Amino acid sequence: MRRTIAIDARKLSDFGIGTYVRHLIDHLGELDGENQYLLFVRPGSEEELDSLPINFELLVESSRVYSASELLTLSWRLFRRRVDLYHATHYVLPGFLPCKTVVTIHDIIHLLFPDFLPNRLALRYARTMIRRSLARGDRIIAVSRNTRDDLLANFAVSSRKIEVIHNGVADVFRQHPSEQEIASHLEEFGVEGPYMLFVGNPKPHKNLDRVVKAFARARKDGALDAKLVCAGAREGSDFKIRQRAEQLGIQDDVKLLGHVSDEALPALYGGAKLFLYPTLYEGFGLPVLEAMASGTPVLTSNNSALKEIAGGYARLVEPVDVDDIARAMLELMNDDDELARLSQLGLERAEDFRWQSTAQRTLDVYRSVLES
Repeated sequence: MRRTIAIDARKLSDFGIGTYVRHLIDHLGELDGENQYLLFVRPGSEEELDSLPINFELLVESSRVYSASELLTLSWRLFRRRVDLYHATHYVLPGFLPCKTVVTIHDIIHLLFPDFLPNRLALRYARTMIRRSLARGDRIIAVSRNTRDDLLANFAVSSRKIEVIHNGVADVFRQHPSEQEIASHLEEFGVEGPYMLFVGNPKPHKNLDRVVKAFARARKDGALDAKLVCAGAREGSDFKIRQRAEQLGIQDDVKLLGHVSDEALPALYGGAKLFLYPTLYEGFGLPVLEAMASGTPVLTSNNSALKEIAGGYARLVEPVDVDDIARAMLELMNDDDELARLSQLGLERAEDFRWQSTAQRTLDVYRSVLES
């Protein structure tokens, strides 16, 4: 029986959730030719989804994410189009639900680190919306066991309602660009090896300030002949990072690239001797798997989903301990055998995470909810 399934794709261009939405939709297009899909997208983003099959329809929705207007307009559009199931790809549900619902929750970082929010109202909004989604959603998808456990520890919700479906990692990172391609991209960025790589946005929990401090300490305490390369859009925060590097006397050894295109990112991973991701908290930690799939050894945190994803396959550190991070940098960068071992382990681990599996299991959830 043909059903109508609506998916909120307005965060398509965002890092993190956008990666999830884009790959989920692409693979649903390959897997399901039976049901009709309605995709809510932001104005101007239609071209990003122009290769989907004919059972996918794009609906431009101008209401802002996390706004009062989205609660009303999405409700009306779901009702008017007689949708059978709505998939909220983040934790906000429309005000009125005329259909069954699936909600993906990536993390509850706003609740665990309220100091990172602009004000107390934002904290109240996040808590209220997550609680409402857990209560009203017919099924909750958590992208890691860590996120599921966080939900169970902080909200009154049945574990039977939550399905853990891991994210995948794009095949482009498994294709391993040639040395010539890597060299070409590095020349374009003005990057010379050897280098350690950090990929992430400027949010405080990404912990970049401690990474820079640890890098300076490692260079001071031992033989560390490498640069620190940081990729990721961080408009307005570059100044603080550069200032920190200057205070520590390492400004010539820290390279801030800003946003890196999807086409160039695999080469940047592939050219790195070590990938650094000692963040304070992650609902999943996709860059860790991208590095692993690229064959790059990983240094990451011993907490949250990072321990779940990388434990036994990477060097884990205490992310608030600058000395621990610096010591791990030094030990790994001066031990080629250990780097080779971690590279192989990472390649093996990345094989456990594929977007096709994510989409198939999500489609199974859709069918289960529709048939219940």
